[in-house]
Formats: sequence, structure tokens, C-alpha cells
Amino acid sequence: MNTLLYTDGYKIDHRRQYPEKTTLVYSNWTPRKSRIEGVEDVVFFGLQYFIKRYIIEDFKNNFFNQPKDEVCKRYSRRINNYLGENSVGIDHIKALHDLGYIPMVFKALPEGVSVPIRVPMFTMYNTLPEFFWLTNYFETLLSTTVWLPCNSATIAKQYRIILDKYAAETSSTPELVDWQGHDFSMRGMAGLEAALMSSAGHLLSFTGTDTIPTIDFLETYYNADSDKELVGGSVAATEHSVMCMGTNTGEQDTFERLITETYPKGIVSIVSDTWDLWKVLTEYLPNLKEQVLSRDGKVVIRPDSGDPVKIICGNPEGKTSEEKKGVIELLWDIFGGKTNDKGYKELDSHIGAIYGDSITLERANEICKQLKAKGFASTNVVLGIGSFTYQYNTRDTFGFAMKATYGEVDGEGREIYKDPITDDGTKKSAKGLLKITLEDGIYKLNDQVSWEEEKKGELREVFRDGALLIDEKLSDIRTRVKNSIAAMQS
Repeated sequence: MNTLLYTDGYKIDHRRQYPEKTTLVYSNWTPRKSRIEGVEDVVFFGLQYFIKRYIIEDFKNNFFNQPKDEVCKRYSRRINNYLGENSVGIDHIKALHDLGYIPMVFKALPEGVSVPIRVPMFTMYNTLPEFFWLTNYFETLLSTTVWLPCNSATIAKQYRIILDKYAAETSSTPELVDWQGHDFSMRGMAGLEAALMSSAGHLLSFTGTDTIPTIDFLETYYNADSDKELVGGSVAATEHSVMCMGTNTGEQDTFERLITETYPKGIVSIVSDTWDLWKVLTEYLPNLKEQVLSRDGKVVIRPDSGDPVKIICGNPEGKTSEEKKGVIELLWDIFGGKTNDKGYKELDSHIGAIYGDSITLERANEICKQLKAKGFASTNVVLGIGSFTYQYNTRDTFGFAMKATYGEVDGEGREIYKDPITDDGTKKSAKGLLKITLEDGIYKLNDQVSWEEEKKGELREVFRDGALLIDEKLSDIRTRVKNSIAAMQS
């Protein structure tokens, strides 16, 4: 498909709607509002993928490297069939094809940094006057690509903040937090690309994921190397079909076969509530205690039905003693463990738990809080973070928008902005050329600056006229996220 058709229909003829002799359009990408309580800055992530995947690769393969006559023929056919006979024209498409590259500048903050609400993450503008129409023509494609990785990276960071906090307070192994938030979201995301972009955002804060192709995604677009660094990983794990095939009456035999024959060493996660979680915890596991403790590795018990907080930590109003104790206390009763120097109980290294259903930030915090109250380290449980977390969000979660704030017509600059009288202020835009400064570790917006001032500040040219100028590494982006969390905690 012609990459120029990756846009909203109303964008097609904006070229003729701008004032005559328009030569430049300058726009920015900004999170304007947070709909997650307590989150007032957003992790910037995904622009490098957008530039590599679409501005460079897709235009090269599906536009510039295709015969011009064929490209224009297909473009005309689609527009005429879509809008009816009109005067959109084809000369500007021919001119772009003849040029052979996208004449744009992208200036951006470093990916992985946290950006306050209402501060732009990047700006973009055309470098050749006849292609002024390209800037906001890209708004739709850019928006549909970038808001999701920013959202997921920001939400993953919030999980990391919670888990780091409680690990610091209760655990002797805070490094386990790298694995404590595990990405289970792929099957519930809106298609493969969404799953990859979201999981990549997750992996800025964690190393656990079941979304295998995200590793290739990060190697391709963010210079990761899984031979030299831990990009993402997981462990052997069962599903309900495996347990069901062993039959209800043979469930203990299935457990035993898995931990002694199929996986005699290493970590194996076994779904444990296909029928009766409490029976697994009070009958099967006590019967298999010797086999579990003699393994070279860990058996991870995985419930995934019910209220996560009550299942893991116990329900004081439960009908049975098992329900009142919850998974972690029951595992302690069977396998024991140690009390660390901070005074909190850590399960024996041969046994653990993971819960991967309907986890939210609020539930993650409550699980850690209640475990601490019961005297257990927060790192006794891994949380599977799925599409319930990452898919239940939209572009409006952080109010992302791309808006033009400056243009040039017949050689004269025009500071432009929007400020709807009927709005609550969310949609009020910056005005004119923009400069981002870093003051006491916080990014701040300065608008209505001169071109001389615009060239200064924290925005860096990452792309100009078909060439990627800064090619970020995953490791550097992860470091920025980690440093941001550390700064908050200090």
C-alpha cells in the first residue's frame, strides 16, 4: 500500500486549504492530560520505531522504490474512488517521488525520559518549502503508532515504582523485581504490532515477557542484542489444557511428572486452579514436598482465577482456613523458608508463586501492602501483567496530540495556536516555535521563541531529510527509565 495513504481521509486535501504561499508547518507531539491518578509525567518511547519503520523503511519499499507511474496511478484511483472526482491533484506526489526522501526534521527528547504533562516530547517540520503539507499529513500515522508505547512504558514504570518500593522495604533480593512484573498481554492486544509496541514499553522496566517477537522488535529497531544482554525472557510453564489432559483425578500425578520427569531442574510454572487450588496447596504439594525440595530449581504455583489480592494474601472473611491464609502463607506452612535481615519471611528457594489475571496498579500495590502486613517479603510473588493493564487505555489516557504551533507564509512567520472557548483548557496548545529546557531535572516548555533559541535546549535532531541521525540503544533507554525512578525515590 502507498504509505501516503496511511492517513485520515480529511488530511488528503489540506495542502490546498493552507493559505497561498505557505512554505513551512511546524508541529509538536505532547501529552496534554493524565487520566491515571498520581501520574503527572509520561515516558517517551516509540518515535525511533516510527521513523525507522515508516518514514524510512515503508516509504523506501512501498513508495520511492516503486515505479512513479504505478504509485501515482494507484494513489489517484484510491482518492478518486474515495472522495469522488476532485482537484486534489497528483503533481505533489510526483514531486515527492522524484525527490527520493522525506524532507522533514524530527527533533526529540531522549527516549526513555519522563516528560511532564503539557511538555512536548518532539517537534517536526518540513525542510523544503513545497512540501509544507507533509508535516501534519503524518499526524494520523504518527499518532496511531506512538501513543501506545508511551502509554505502556509509563504504566510499566508505575508498576516498577510500586514493586521497587516494597522490595526495598521487605526483601533481601530486590534484583528479583526485574522479573516480578511479567508481560502476559500479547493475546489481548489489538493486533501484533500493538502487542510488540506495548511489550517493548514494558521491557523498559522489566525483563520478563511471554511476547517472544518483542525481542526481535527491540533488536531490529532499538539495537538490542539478545546474545550479549538480557532483552527479555521467561520460564517453562503449563496451561489449563495440559492440566485437564492429565484429568482431575490424576492432577497430583501430573504435578509429579512435571517436576520430576519433564523438568527435573530449573524453573517451571504450573497452573494450579484448573479445579481446586486449595486442594493443590493442602494435599498435592504436601505429598510432593520431598520432590520439590530436592529439585535443582523452583516450582512456581500459578493461580489465575478470583480476586488476586485475596487469593495471594488471604481473605479474612473466607469460609475456610485456606482461604483466610492465602497462597503465600500456605506455601510457607508447607515449605518454610527464612526470615531476612529486614524481618520479613521469604519462601524456600525451591517454591514460589505467580498470579497473572486481572492485575492492576491498585491490586499490585495492595498485594505488596498486605504481604508486608503479614510479615512476608513482596518478592515472594511474581505478577503477570496483561492486556487488562495495557489494552484498557487509549490515546486519551494521557491526552496525546500533535498540533501545529508555527508556520511561514510568503516568507513571514506566524505563531499559531488553538484555545477552544468551550474546552476546559486541555486542548489549549503552545504557541510559536518551541524550546525545551531541563531545570532541576524537570523538562519545561518555552514557547514563542526565536529560531535561534529553538535550535538550543534539550530537543535533539534525530532525523533530517531521509537520514536517521540518532540511533538509540535499548540499554541506554532502560538506564534513563531506571535513573528516573531512582531520582523519584531519592
